[in-house]
Order: sequence, then C-alpha cells, then structure tokens
Amino acid sequence: MGWRSVIITQHAKLTYSMNMMIVQTRDGINQIPINDINLLLISTSQAVITSALISKLSENQTKVIFVDDKYQPVSETVDYYPGSRDLKKMKCQFTWDAKRKQILWTKIVNLKLKNQIAVLKNYKLDYQKVQNELDQLEVDDITNREAAAARKYFMILFGKNFVRRNSSVINAALDYGYVILLSSFDREIAVNGYLSYIGIHHHSVENQFNLGSDLMEPFRPFVDYWIKAHEKITEFSPDIKYGLVELLSLEINFNGRKTLLTNAISDYVRDCLRFLNDEIDDFDMEMNITNEVPNNALNDNV
Repeated sequence: MGWRSVIITQHAKLTYSMNMMIVQTRDGINQIPINDINLLLISTSQAVITSALISKLSENQTKVIFVDDKYQPVSETVDYYPGSRDLKKMKCQFTWDAKRKQILWTKIVNLKLKNQIAVLKNYKLDYQKVQNELDQLEVDDITNREAAAARKYFMILFGKNFVRRNSSVINAALDYGYVILLSSFDREIAVNGYLSYIGIHHHSVENQFNLGSDLMEPFRPFVDYWIKAHEKITEFSPDIKYGLVELLSLEINFNGRKTLLTNAISDYVRDCLRFLNDEIDDFDMEMNITNEVPNNALNDNV
C-alpha cells in the first residue's frame, strides 16, 4: 500500500527500472519507489508512460489517472486481478442482503447531510434548509432527500445563482476533486477484493464505479469545504489542482480520533463492506473537519 500522491504537470517520460518509477523532465531525472505511490495523476497530455511502468503500478494497486486537453480527468486504470479478490467475496457481493443495503444507504445519506451542514456552519451560513431535509430522511431515502438537500446546499454555499452543471471554474474544481476522491474509494474497494461495478444504490450500466459512487457520498463535503475557501478563483490553475489532490492528506476527526482523510477512507470502506457481509451489525460513522490543512501533506508535484 502506497502513501504518496504524485502529480505530473509538464512534458515528461515515465519509465520503470529496479522497482522505481523514473520521471525524466527538462529539469532532470526523479526516481520514486513504486511501493510508495498510492496515486499517480498525469495532469498533462504531454507525458509519455511505458507499458512496463503501468504494469508495475497495477501490481502495486496504484491508481493512475489521465486527463484530457482541458486538463480534466477522463480515465483511470482498473486492475483486472487485485491480489485480494477471490470468488467467495464476489459471490457474497452479488447476494448482499437488501435490508442491509437499505440501512447502509440511509446511514450514508444521513452522514452526507450532516457533513454538508457542518460545512455551512463552518462558513457561518444558514443551514436550516439542509437540516429540514435531514429531518425528513426515511429508510433508504425513498423520498430522495439527498437530491433535494443538494440543490439547496450548493446555492447556499456558492450563491443563489450557482448552477451545479454549468461550465464555471467552481464546477470544474468540484468535478476534479470528486474524481480524485472517487479514485481513492475505487482503490480501497479493489484492495478489499470486491467489484466497484455492483453498487448498493447507484446501478447505472454506464458507471463501472457504482459502489465507489455510493460509499464516497459522505466525503464529498470535504471537497466542497476546500473549494469554498478558494471560491474567488478565476482560473482552474495548477495550484488548485495540487490542492485538490493534497486534500487526501487533510486532517479530520474520524470516529473520535484525528487522522488523515485517506486513512479514514480506508477504515470507512472496510467497515461498510464488513456490514454488508453481515460480519458486524453496526459501526461508527462520525467525521468532521479540523479547520486546517496539515503542512506535512505527503505529496510530490513534478
């Protein structure tokens, strides 16, 4: 398991040698141990990567994300055969109890709305409309309070004229941050030996990351929280992209202890899967921000 996020932002050649990723740029040569890399974000279309390196990164279960000419993430690597996957786990996933899936989805939506409220409180904004939606939440969110709350939440957070799906810089940053977040969940699901295709609420045939999309929902507000602090940005600059990747090293309070966001994701995904597998009957789902981004974020930008 790696711990480092590496971002490639300029013309570079990425190769493999002696369990090291070799990065050649106009500024020189960098060597990074394969085992250290949790996420490789190739944030330029001017980089060249060898198949040997992609193979070794896959063996290490490192997520590799590629961007398009507009610098938006467009694809990521998905390992065929994660080392921990076995037929027993896959059969179990296909037969997860419907009631447990409903209960888990209710817990997920509940925590997402609570975290949205926490973000609004942090910026001293009116949170009552989101609180009202939370108060109406039912099992399996059959009345779709999640969507109703989202519409109100974003307009409160970014202004009454904010439209979530337009081409603004804020939306570009939100989408970028969510992709980084989703890749972390997909990786944890694969590491635990399960398929991200099979979700508990999302069931789109066009989404190969349905389960990751489900489980990540309570963590989206951490992206919103960071972007709100930078909402006056006029350009989706490299610094903003760096910050969104480094968000994985945000220190949060998780189930009564301080930890990095990436570590909380690991614990949370594992508990969700254990609950769905009937291995535990309940588990804690409490988290909040500590109002600071640690200076010791373990990331490298090339």
